[in-house]
Amino acid sequence: MSEYCFGIDVGGTTVKCGLFKKDGTLVEKWEIPTRQDNAGDQILPDVAATILAKMAEKEISADNVSGVGIGIPGPVRSGVAAVAVNLHWGETKVEEILSGLTGLHVRAENDANVAALGEMWQGGGVGRKNLILVTLGTGIGGGIIVDGRIVEGAHGSGGEIGHAHVDDSITDPCNCGNCGCLEQVASATGIVRLAKEEIKKHPEMNSTLQRDDSLNSRNVFAAYRDGDPLADIIVNRFAHYLGFALSTFAAVTDPEAIIIGGGVSKAGQPLIDIVSRYYREKAFSGCRNTPLVLAKLGNDAGIYGSAYMVSGTADF
Repeated sequence: MSEYCFGIDVGGTTVKCGLFKKDGTLVEKWEIPTRQDNAGDQILPDVAATILAKMAEKEISADNVSGVGIGIPGPVRSGVAAVAVNLHWGETKVEEILSGLTGLHVRAENDANVAALGEMWQGGGVGRKNLILVTLGTGIGGGIIVDGRIVEGAHGSGGEIGHAHVDDSITDPCNCGNCGCLEQVASATGIVRLAKEEIKKHPEMNSTLQRDDSLNSRNVFAAYRDGDPLADIIVNRFAHYLGFALSTFAAVTDPEAIIIGGGVSKAGQPLIDIVSRYYREKAFSGCRNTPLVLAKLGNDAGIYGSAYMVSGTADF
């Protein structure tokens, strides 16, 4: 019986790799560069090469590996990435190609979806089979799990929480081409957007943010914790948008928990507390008390979730 599996998380700059025991124990993790030249045609061969090299180094035979899970930044359906803009990919048969290069069983999924699986398996969602993960970084990623299964949707676009429409007044386009997306007001860059708007609207306020030449979400939350009145306005706007969006998704899926991760989540419990308040104001009564909790796996969620897909413990 096979003992090991690999979890791969492909990003625009690096590919995160993990060798796991099938019970979820991380044996080793490492990174390789993401080579985007020539339309990213070397990314999967590089992944295959590093997997085979690690197997040789650890003297692990192919029949002792249950498979390779891989997360891709873009919609994935039935093992095929429809498009991955950050990698310069068009339609790519990820499972077929990587399996052919390694001789191993391969499962591919969207990167935010596998992060949700990782948190369910070994992170903030342990013991739960119904959850929502939202990752607040430069953009907003999301993954929804119902009865232990990823919600992919008909086109691989299930769980695109960051592109829920939340504001009709925004007329400049999001990266997706629409206007008024949650990503534009609740990501790290979205928080900076709100901060600049409020600084312009409230020149009379004596705020450290008005004198901040390196305005970022981390500084906004630091000022918020210090009682800065302008930061309070900014964070409340952010929390209103995020709480509203999460209440809508919760009304559809009725999760056991909503997990918040990504760089912005490093603001910690103060972020959870204020978003929870706005969430409860808008949430349907049946899921009003759903807990919002911090993610636990950080940047490793993707490799954990990818490994979970091929660990033999996944029920799909």
